[in-house]
Amino acid sequence: MTDPRLPGEHALRALGLPSPGSGAESSPHSFPDGGTWRTELPSCEGPAVLEAVLAESERLAVPLHRISQGSGVWMLTDGEITQMVQATEERGIELCLFLGPRGTWSHAASPLTPSGGAGLRAHGYDQVAGCVEDALRAVALGVRCLLVADEGVLWTLHRLRAAGGLPADTTFKVSALVGPVNPAAYAVWEQLGADSVNVPSDLTLHHLAEIRRFSRAPLDMYVEAPDDLGGFIRMYEAAELARCGAPVYLKFGLRNAPGIYPVGQHLREAAVATGLERVRRGRLVLDTLERLGAAGGMSPLGSRDPGPLVRFPVPDPAPLPPAPSPVR
Repeated sequence: MTDPRLPGEHALRALGLPSPGSGAESSPHSFPDGGTWRTELPSCEGPAVLEAVLAESERLAVPLHRISQGSGVWMLTDGEITQMVQATEERGIELCLFLGPRGTWSHAASPLTPSGGAGLRAHGYDQVAGCVEDALRAVALGVRCLLVADEGVLWTLHRLRAAGGLPADTTFKVSALVGPVNPAAYAVWEQLGADSVNVPSDLTLHHLAEIRRFSRAPLDMYVEAPDDLGGFIRMYEAAELARCGAPVYLKFGLRNAPGIYPVGQHLREAAVATGLERVRRGRLVLDTLERLGAAGGMSPLGSRDPGPLVRFPVPDPAPLPPAPSPVR
């Protein structure tokens, strides 16, 4: 097997223009299964979109380790969540649902200011409580990965997990909209309970290498970012993102797409169409990796274990009451 190459390097070297190289260190870490990268399809909003993208991923041979949703648990019925859990479990794909209450969907004024204020973070005790309610409901229906956008919510859920109030195999993923931009902050998110952390897609390879000196928690990164996250397209860097950021989830986002959160029947056509195009974008990323000889290193399908991570000490919890059963 030949070593991976950088884009265009052979032709450029022949012209006397050898690559200067990135100079960024390779990550010393990997997933517990030995893989350095996994795949994620974001913004899969409900059973109709899920059905479409699963069929398209099979047609285009796009392997998926994780499928995530952004509208939130509270925007799905129990029946819809159950459908999504069953469809992903049958294929060994991890399903990740966002916790619903957040500052941008409340009566809070600061997220509407030019600065964005506290953004998606949970405003007040009530929104923290709503996120906990979302989490308890989702895990009761079989969901084992939750998308979090607030440090306090994450720490609360991690304490619940440690106390047995959430299944031990529940994982927490940090949203791109609050993702850390330096290694010290990244390590704090890990210690608060994060099992994977989404970082902004404008971080350089050197930034990723710096993070890997402080933390081995899996990293989530858009290879193509939505417009509201910068619209960056880093397809030709995918191999380097995996080399410097491993273990990493390569996310197949979509630029120049309409905002669809929160999704409902009125946006179904757009949600399905953009979901299908995200799968096609994934195929383009995988094709690029193959052409560069960098397709090796993908985790086996069905893998979701983040591996051993560093946590802040959790106080001894009081006994918790059993979680209520979902109403059907």
